[in-house]
Formats: sequence, C-alpha cells, structure tokens
Amino acid sequence: MNNKRINEAIILGAFFCIGLVVFGYLLAGSIMKIKALDRTVTVKGLSERDVTADIAIWPLKFTETENDLSILYAEIERKSALIYDFLKSNGFSDDEISKSAPAILDRQAQGYVDSTKIKFRYSACSTLTVYTKKVEAVRSAMKKIMTLGKQGIAIAGQDYQTKTEFLFTGLNQIKPQMVQEATKNARQIAQKFAKDSESKIGKLKHARQGQFSIKNRDSNTPYIKKVRVVSTLIYYLSD
Repeated sequence: MNNKRINEAIILGAFFCIGLVVFGYLLAGSIMKIKALDRTVTVKGLSERDVTADIAIWPLKFTETENDLSILYAEIERKSALIYDFLKSNGFSDDEISKSAPAILDRQAQGYVDSTKIKFRYSACSTLTVYTKKVEAVRSAMKKIMTLGKQGIAIAGQDYQTKTEFLFTGLNQIKPQMVQEATKNARQIAQKFAKDSESKIGKLKHARQGQFSIKNRDSNTPYIKKVRVVSTLIYYLSD
C-alpha cells in the first residue's frame, strides 16, 4: 500500500515538473514576444513653407503741439484729412480706414514739469489705421510716405505702437498638406533608421501632431511668413 502511494507521488511529481517546464517555456516565449513589441523608434517629421501675408494693419500716427486748444484741434483735423486723401489716392476704401480720437496731453497740468520751460502747453497724438487685404497696396503706399512729409506731416516711426503688422489667415487651407508632408518625412526617417539597424518598420504605435507656428521669415520681409509644423511618430520595429 505504501509502495503504491509512493509510486503515485512520484508520477504526480513528474507531471508537476513537466508542467513547470512547459509553463516556463511558454512564459519565456511570451516575454520574448512582449519585448519584441517594446522595440520602437520615435521620429519627428518637419514641414515648412513660405507664404505671403493676406492681411495688413498699417497705423499712421502723428503728433501736434500748440498752446491754443482750438488751433490744435483744427490742425489735427487738417492733417488727418491730408492723410485720408493720401490713403484714398492709393486705393484704400472708407471701410479700410479708421480714425481714432486724438489723445490730448496738458503738460502744464503735470505737477513734475516746470511750466516756465514748456514751449507748447498741449500735445496731441492722432492715428489713422488701415486694415486691409491689399497687402501689396500697403507696401506700395509705405514707399510714398514722403509725400506726407512734404506736406508738413511727420508720421511716427515703426515703434512697438505704430509698427505695421502683416498677418496670414489661410492656415486651415494648407494644414492638411503640411501634416501629410510632416508624416511622410517622419516615416522616411524611420525607414532609414530601421535599415541602418537591420530592422523593419512595423505598425504605427502612436502619432502626435505638433502646434503650427507662423513667424516672419526674416526682419526685412515681414509680409512673408514661415509656417512650420513638427509631427512626432512612434513605430514598432521587427527583425
């Protein structure tokens, strides 16, 4: 009876050992497959293109000084009319021209200023702004600004308040093509990496589209914009 139980225990132990061996083999194979799936390559694809701005915002600001407010306002109106005529003659419509209320400064009212040294009590700043899709018309008119100078109007320089802005609003029209270019570029890089590492490109694991950026191509041509996007893709690798 004891021998029978011993034999049964030996057989059961043998089956148990065999089961452990088979389980270990299957587990090792699964781990190898999981590790193979973990082999990936991360690549970035770039797409860039130069585009021309389709909106121009052109502020024309001038300053006037006087001791008599009525004369000051009259001079502002006169010079504003001259600027308005200049813009109209260069092809801009009433809808494209806006005029802001003049900002008047009473220098004598400023307590920290010595009124005896003030030549003109009042100063006023007035701005006419062109908002238009006629980008080339703005560039052309800017070259003729000396016409206003000859009429006694000193237009303020291109500082941060009076800087001409050129905008590009057609991003949605070029987005699909640029995303496609960036994706294609990323895949080519991944294929080159796989070839160099004696591997093959597998399925796409993850893709992330970067943000589009629109910047001036350079400081001398702000009306030409550089649009840029970088896409990040992760591919599986296989032998």
